[in-house]
Amino acid sequence: AGRKHSFGLNIRLPFEQRANEIIESDPKLINLNYFFTRKLNFVKEAHAFALFPGGFGTLDETFEVLTLMQTGKARLIPVVLLDRPGGSYWETWMKFLTGCLLTLGFISSEDFSFFKIVHNVKEAVAEILQFYKIYHSARWVGEKLVIRVCHRLSKKAVIDLNQRFRDIVRSGEIVQRSALRQEKNEPEIWNLPRLILTPYRRSFGRFRQLIDAINSSTIA
Repeated sequence: AGRKHSFGLNIRLPFEQRANEIIESDPKLINLNYFFTRKLNFVKEAHAFALFPGGFGTLDETFEVLTLMQTGKARLIPVVLLDRPGGSYWETWMKFLTGCLLTLGFISSEDFSFFKIVHNVKEAVAEILQFYKIYHSARWVGEKLVIRVCHRLSKKAVIDLNQRFRDIVRSGEIVQRSALRQEKNEPEIWNLPRLILTPYRRSFGRFRQLIDAINSSTIA
Protein backbone atom coordinates (compact mmCIF):
# COMPACT_ATOMS: atom_id res chain seq x y z
CA ALA A 1 0.00 0.00 0.00
CA GLY A 2 2.88 2.36 0.75
CA ARG A 3 2.91 5.26 3.18
CA LYS A 4 0.29 7.30 1.31
CA HIS A 5 -2.38 4.61 1.66
CA SER A 6 -1.39 3.28 5.10
CA PHE A 7 -2.04 4.12 8.70
CA GLY A 8 -0.18 2.81 11.72
CA LEU A 9 -1.30 1.40 15.06
CA ASN A 10 1.57 1.74 17.51
CA ILE A 11 1.53 0.59 21.13
CA ARG A 12 3.15 2.78 23.78
CA LEU A 13 5.69 0.80 25.81
CA PRO A 14 8.42 1.95 28.21
CA PHE A 15 11.02 -0.02 26.24
CA GLU A 16 11.68 -1.68 22.87
CA GLN A 17 8.65 -0.58 20.90
CA ARG A 18 8.81 2.10 18.21
CA ALA A 19 6.72 2.75 15.14
CA ASN A 20 7.57 1.16 11.81
CA GLU A 21 9.94 3.45 9.93
CA ILE A 22 7.53 3.55 6.96
CA ILE A 23 4.80 5.21 9.02
CA GLU A 24 6.82 6.87 11.80
CA SER A 25 6.12 10.63 12.14
CA ASP A 26 3.17 10.31 9.75
CA PRO A 27 -0.05 12.05 10.93
CA LYS A 28 -1.88 8.79 10.20
CA LEU A 29 0.09 7.02 12.95
CA ILE A 30 -2.16 6.26 15.93
CA ASN A 31 -0.46 5.65 19.27
CA LEU A 32 -2.39 3.45 21.70
CA ASN A 33 -1.99 2.66 25.38
CA TYR A 34 -3.66 -0.74 25.41
CA PHE A 35 -3.08 -3.89 23.41
CA PHE A 36 -6.78 -4.75 23.19
CA THR A 37 -7.65 -1.46 21.45
CA ARG A 38 -4.77 -1.94 19.02
CA LYS A 39 -5.93 -5.45 18.15
CA LEU A 40 -9.55 -4.31 17.87
CA ASN A 41 -8.59 -1.67 15.32
CA PHE A 42 -6.37 -3.78 13.12
CA VAL A 43 -8.79 -6.72 13.08
CA LYS A 44 -11.66 -4.38 12.20
CA GLU A 45 -9.86 -2.61 9.35
CA ALA A 46 -7.70 -5.34 7.81
CA HIS A 47 -8.48 -7.29 4.64
CA ALA A 48 -5.48 -9.58 5.16
CA PHE A 49 -2.94 -10.35 7.88
CA ALA A 50 0.79 -10.84 7.38
CA LEU A 51 2.47 -11.96 10.60
CA PHE A 52 6.22 -12.15 11.12
CA PRO A 53 8.43 -13.92 13.69
CA GLY A 54 8.42 -12.16 17.05
CA GLY A 55 7.90 -12.49 20.78
CA PHE A 56 4.90 -12.81 23.08
CA GLY A 57 3.16 -9.87 21.40
CA THR A 58 3.37 -11.49 17.97
CA LEU A 59 1.98 -14.78 19.27
CA ASP A 60 -0.74 -12.92 21.18
CA GLU A 61 -1.86 -11.19 17.98
CA THR A 62 -1.63 -14.41 15.97
CA PHE A 63 -3.79 -16.39 18.39
CA GLU A 64 -6.22 -13.47 18.76
CA VAL A 65 -6.83 -13.36 15.01
CA LEU A 66 -7.17 -17.14 14.72
CA THR A 67 -9.46 -17.39 17.76
CA LEU A 68 -11.80 -14.70 16.44
CA MET A 69 -12.11 -16.44 13.08
CA GLN A 70 -12.37 -19.92 14.63
CA THR A 71 -15.31 -18.78 16.77
CA GLY A 72 -17.05 -16.75 14.07
CA LYS A 73 -16.45 -13.44 15.84
CA ALA A 74 -14.46 -11.94 12.97
CA ARG A 75 -14.87 -12.14 9.22
CA LEU A 76 -12.67 -14.59 7.38
CA ILE A 77 -9.69 -13.01 5.67
CA PRO A 78 -6.33 -14.42 4.52
CA VAL A 79 -3.64 -14.94 7.16
CA VAL A 80 -0.07 -15.45 5.98
CA LEU A 81 2.69 -16.36 8.42
CA LEU A 82 5.82 -15.05 6.74
CA ASP A 83 9.35 -16.14 7.60
CA ARG A 84 12.68 -15.61 5.89
CA PRO A 85 13.77 -18.22 3.31
CA GLY A 86 14.94 -21.28 5.22
CA GLY A 87 13.51 -19.99 8.51
CA SER A 88 11.76 -22.39 10.88
CA TYR A 89 9.93 -20.05 13.28
CA TRP A 90 6.40 -20.84 12.10
CA GLU A 91 7.15 -24.52 11.45
CA THR A 92 8.30 -24.82 15.07
CA TRP A 93 5.10 -23.10 16.21
CA MET A 94 3.14 -25.47 13.97
CA LYS A 95 4.69 -28.48 15.73
CA PHE A 96 3.23 -27.21 19.01
CA LEU A 97 -0.21 -26.87 17.41
CA THR A 98 -0.19 -30.36 15.93
CA GLY A 99 1.69 -32.15 18.70
CA CYS A 100 -0.23 -30.60 21.58
CA LEU A 101 -3.42 -28.70 20.74
CA LEU A 102 -4.60 -30.99 17.94
CA THR A 103 -3.54 -34.20 19.71
CA LEU A 104 -5.39 -33.17 22.88
CA GLY A 105 -8.50 -32.25 20.91
CA PHE A 106 -8.38 -28.53 21.70
CA ILE A 107 -8.48 -27.59 18.01
CA SER A 108 -9.70 -29.35 14.86
CA SER A 109 -7.80 -30.24 11.72
CA GLU A 110 -9.86 -27.76 9.68
CA ASP A 111 -8.57 -24.94 11.89
CA PHE A 112 -5.28 -25.16 10.00
CA SER A 113 -7.13 -23.77 6.98
CA PHE A 114 -7.19 -20.31 8.55
CA PHE A 115 -3.53 -19.63 7.76
CA LYS A 116 -0.66 -20.45 5.44
CA ILE A 117 3.06 -20.48 6.21
CA VAL A 118 5.19 -18.86 3.50
CA HIS A 119 8.88 -18.01 3.12
CA ASN A 120 8.93 -15.07 0.74
CA VAL A 121 6.87 -12.03 -0.16
CA LYS A 122 5.87 -13.45 -3.54
CA GLU A 123 4.18 -16.44 -1.88
CA ALA A 124 2.45 -14.15 0.63
CA VAL A 125 1.05 -11.90 -2.09
CA ALA A 126 -0.08 -14.91 -4.14
CA GLU A 127 -1.99 -16.32 -1.15
CA ILE A 128 -3.80 -13.04 -0.52
CA LEU A 129 -4.68 -12.52 -4.19
CA GLN A 130 -5.94 -16.10 -4.47
CA PHE A 131 -8.28 -15.51 -1.52
CA TYR A 132 -9.97 -12.68 -3.42
CA LYS A 133 -9.82 -14.30 -6.87
CA ILE A 134 -13.59 -14.99 -6.91
CA TYR A 135 -14.66 -14.50 -3.29
CA HIS A 136 -15.45 -10.90 -2.40
CA SER A 137 -17.02 -10.79 1.06
CA ALA A 138 -19.76 -12.26 3.23
CA ARG A 139 -22.40 -11.19 5.72
CA TRP A 140 -25.15 -12.74 7.77
CA VAL A 141 -28.78 -11.98 6.98
CA GLY A 142 -30.67 -13.64 9.80
CA GLU A 143 -29.72 -17.31 9.69
CA LYS A 144 -28.49 -17.10 6.10
CA LEU A 145 -24.85 -16.67 5.15
CA VAL A 146 -24.63 -14.51 2.05
CA ILE A 147 -21.36 -14.90 0.16
CA ARG A 148 -20.68 -12.21 -2.42
CA VAL A 149 -18.57 -13.36 -5.38
CA CYS A 150 -16.91 -11.40 -8.18
CA HIS A 151 -18.03 -13.83 -10.89
CA ARG A 152 -21.05 -16.06 -11.30
CA LEU A 153 -20.12 -19.74 -10.89
CA SER A 154 -21.01 -22.46 -13.36
CA LYS A 155 -23.93 -24.75 -12.50
CA LYS A 156 -21.52 -27.66 -12.16
CA ALA A 157 -19.41 -25.69 -9.68
CA VAL A 158 -22.46 -25.01 -7.47
CA ILE A 159 -23.42 -28.69 -7.56
CA ASP A 160 -19.87 -29.60 -6.55
CA LEU A 161 -19.93 -27.15 -3.62
CA ASN A 162 -23.17 -28.68 -2.38
CA GLN A 163 -21.68 -32.16 -2.50
CA ARG A 164 -18.43 -31.19 -0.77
CA PHE A 165 -19.91 -28.97 1.94
CA ARG A 166 -23.24 -30.59 2.78
CA ASP A 167 -21.90 -31.17 6.33
CA ILE A 168 -22.04 -27.44 7.15
CA VAL A 169 -25.48 -26.80 5.64
CA ARG A 170 -28.22 -26.95 8.28
CA SER A 171 -31.16 -26.77 5.88
CA GLY A 172 -31.72 -26.42 2.15
CA GLU A 173 -28.69 -26.12 -0.09
CA ILE A 174 -26.18 -23.64 -1.45
CA VAL A 175 -27.96 -21.55 -4.08
CA GLN A 176 -26.69 -18.93 -6.48
CA ARG A 177 -28.81 -15.82 -6.88
CA SER A 178 -28.85 -12.03 -6.76
CA ALA A 179 -28.62 -9.85 -3.65
CA LEU A 180 -31.19 -10.03 -0.87
CA ARG A 181 -33.28 -6.93 -0.18
CA GLN A 182 -31.67 -6.67 3.28
CA GLU A 183 -28.38 -5.83 1.53
CA LYS A 184 -29.59 -2.54 0.06
CA ASN A 185 -27.41 -0.67 2.54
CA GLU A 186 -24.38 -1.80 0.50
CA PRO A 187 -25.21 -0.37 -2.94
CA GLU A 188 -21.59 -0.49 -4.12
CA ILE A 189 -21.72 -4.31 -4.29
CA TRP A 190 -25.43 -4.73 -5.02
CA ASN A 191 -24.80 -6.17 -8.50
CA LEU A 192 -22.39 -8.91 -7.41
CA PRO A 193 -23.67 -12.51 -7.63
CA ARG A 194 -24.40 -14.30 -4.35
CA LEU A 195 -24.02 -17.80 -2.96
CA ILE A 196 -26.50 -18.23 -0.12
CA LEU A 197 -26.76 -21.01 2.44
CA THR A 198 -28.21 -21.66 5.89
CA PRO A 199 -25.28 -23.22 7.75
CA TYR A 200 -24.55 -24.48 11.22
CA ARG A 201 -22.71 -21.74 13.09
CA ARG A 202 -19.74 -23.88 13.95
CA SER A 203 -16.69 -25.41 12.25
CA PHE A 204 -15.64 -22.08 10.77
CA GLY A 205 -12.51 -23.73 9.43
CA ARG A 206 -14.85 -25.47 6.99
CA PHE A 207 -16.19 -22.05 6.00
CA ARG A 208 -12.63 -21.07 5.10
CA GLN A 209 -12.31 -24.27 3.07
CA LEU A 210 -15.54 -23.31 1.30
CA ILE A 211 -13.98 -19.98 0.31
CA ASP A 212 -10.93 -21.82 -1.04
CA ALA A 213 -13.21 -24.11 -3.04
CA ILE A 214 -15.14 -21.13 -4.43
CA ASN A 215 -11.87 -19.56 -5.56
CA SER A 216 -10.95 -22.77 -7.38
CA SER A 217 -14.35 -23.11 -9.07
CA THR A 218 -15.16 -22.65 -12.73
CA ILE A 219 -17.10 -19.51 -13.58
CA ALA A 220 -20.11 -19.24 -15.87
